[in-house]
Amino acid sequence: GVDFRGRSLTVRLDDGRKGRARAEDRARWVDHGQGKEPPSPWHHGRDEACREFRRVVESRPEDWQAVVSAFERIPKPSRREFGLMIVYYAKRGDKHHARATFENMRARGIEPNAFVFTSLVHAYAVARDMRGALSCVEEMKAEGIELTIVTYSILISGFGKINDAQSADNLFKEAKTNLGDLNGIIYSNIIHAHCQSGNMDRAEELVREMEEDGIDAPIDAYHSMMHGYTIIQDEKKCLIVFERLKECCFTPSIISYGCLINLYVKIGKVAKAIAISKEMESYGIKHNNKTYSMLISGFIHLHDFTNAFRIFEEMLKSGLQPDRAIYNLLIEAFCKMGNMDRAIRILEKMQKERMQPSNRAFRPIIEGFAVAGDMKRALDILDLMRRSGCAPTVMTYNALIHGLIRKNQVERAVSVLNKMYIAGITPNEHTYTIIMRGYAATGDIAKAFEYFTKIKEGGLKLDVYIYETLLRACCKSGRMQSALAVTREMSSQKISRNTFVYNILIDGWARRGDVWEAADLMKQMKEDGVPPNIHTYTSYINACCKAGDMQRAQTVIDEMADVGLKPNLKTYTTLIKGWARASLPDRALKCFEEMKLAGLKPDEAAYHCLVTSLLSRATVMEGSTYTGILSVCREMFENDLTVDMRTAVHWSKWLHKIEMTGGALTEALQRIFPPDWNSFEVLGEVSDSVSTGDSDYSSDSDFSDGDENQDADDN
Repeated sequence: GVDFRGRSLTVRLDDGRKGRARAEDRARWVDHGQGKEPPSPWHHGRDEACREFRRVVESRPEDWQAVVSAFERIPKPSRREFGLMIVYYAKRGDKHHARATFENMRARGIEPNAFVFTSLVHAYAVARDMRGALSCVEEMKAEGIELTIVTYSILISGFGKINDAQSADNLFKEAKTNLGDLNGIIYSNIIHAHCQSGNMDRAEELVREMEEDGIDAPIDAYHSMMHGYTIIQDEKKCLIVFERLKECCFTPSIISYGCLINLYVKIGKVAKAIAISKEMESYGIKHNNKTYSMLISGFIHLHDFTNAFRIFEEMLKSGLQPDRAIYNLLIEAFCKMGNMDRAIRILEKMQKERMQPSNRAFRPIIEGFAVAGDMKRALDILDLMRRSGCAPTVMTYNALIHGLIRKNQVERAVSVLNKMYIAGITPNEHTYTIIMRGYAATGDIAKAFEYFTKIKEGGLKLDVYIYETLLRACCKSGRMQSALAVTREMSSQKISRNTFVYNILIDGWARRGDVWEAADLMKQMKEDGVPPNIHTYTSYINACCKAGDMQRAQTVIDEMADVGLKPNLKTYTTLIKGWARASLPDRALKCFEEMKLAGLKPDEAAYHCLVTSLLSRATVMEGSTYTGILSVCREMFENDLTVDMRTAVHWSKWLHKIEMTGGALTEALQRIFPPDWNSFEVLGEVSDSVSTGDSDYSSDSDFSDGDENQDADDN
């Protein structure tokens, strides 16, 4: 009699009639073989609606409206139908509708079982909401339902997708304790979680454990291991896993070959990736959009746009249509080529094909216009992005700021921060790091520290890249004591130094010619187990050369050979500069010849240093020095190399001392002088500028700057 939602509530108590009727039916069937009465038309209709629902789910899962309509036509869904509907929403990652269906089932008095709870957990895991998935697990345990191996497997897979290998490992250990016997699927998921985070030692340990338990590894486990070795760029082990896959009677699939193609693209061996793709085709396995996108991406990263577009044309000839990822790569390629109009046309084509462009499509266009200094068009693309229904993110603004920093427009980059605040977007640590990098390039240490303080005050994560940028600002401005203070703070934050940090510090001391501090850093680097690279040794050689210790520099070259590193062009150029400082042009000329014998092609910096060294000693060492200048000038002329006006004026001063009235040397040098060399007006202006500046033109250039910028790009 209680009023419940506008109706009078009636409670009927069970008097046992239904149970007795069922017992009588069973007794009649046992005694006389008489079955139940035929179902009513209502039951026939319900069964047909259930069969239709299952048929739609299996045949047309992409038609969301058809599936929902078929489910709603069932007069009284049972636990089975509710469970299938939750599974359908789980596969789509629609956690909200999955939860609504789950609560609807409970409201009808149907209690969920382990299958239904596991399906709900799956919905949250696919949506990458692991906190919600764990809350479902707690609810499951509160109702006394034990977790099954499928539940644990889904949770482990979910944590693997968000790169939380530690939580996945804890759940795996819990499953092993509670369930005892595990299968290959749960092992495959935990292996994938560790491979995704690059923890290959633990992944290898799990593979051995699986083999000891007599569990046959599924092919997905092999693919996960190959993917993990691709992340850490271990070509040898990845190939071993591929061969092991074939030994275990698995036929390599497009995923197997895709892992190899991805490996070679990541390590820059695109030619090998092409060879793998041809091998795949020889076995009758056709490319898909994913493998084509890998190859296109590899050529774009090498700035080989001709081959990138050739692969794209091959894809079109094979009958495949470009997807969003392919279009994004094409936009990136045109932006790197500087052809912004073509990039915008690709964007318009995506919109015509009803393909919603994402942030990844707009970002390179915005950055491209910012790099070109066309801020108006960059902001126009930002407005177009908003009108297209794609909300700008912090990464979009970071691309805009990064483009301005690359053009050394630091103040305009700072003004973009105000636009971010107006748009309601909070800068992240990467935003501040980019601006710090701009101030580091100019040596403005005060501004760099100002934005470093903002990162700390904002509670943002401090990582090694932020400290690298701060150290670069300190070293660029010659504030090495401040750099040491930064390294001490890194230690207090428990952020270990990597190769890039040591390279920056060694560069800083090399600028000051302090070979002892550079040597201490090299020693500390080896004690910390951080491997030096070619930039490290080149910076150390630069410190030796500036200190005039050429014997130590030669020892470093021998040490490089012992660890399997060959000097590159900048290493040889630094040595040539060092021998020039030591007034030993013959040794500089010998070093130049060694560089060419090593298969390296000299650049303008190497030629400038060598000629300057030889000219400075030609007045007192005429023999080999004189012939060396003629040989180098002839080589520069044959390679169509012309020096700038400032260098020509600087070299002409030495020529006046060597050949007062001109001669063969003057004739050889004038062949590589700029075309307007004979303009007395220009010559006079440049001479004045040189006379007021530093007379040692080439010695002030820092040959490690290019490597330093390369390290920043690698980071």
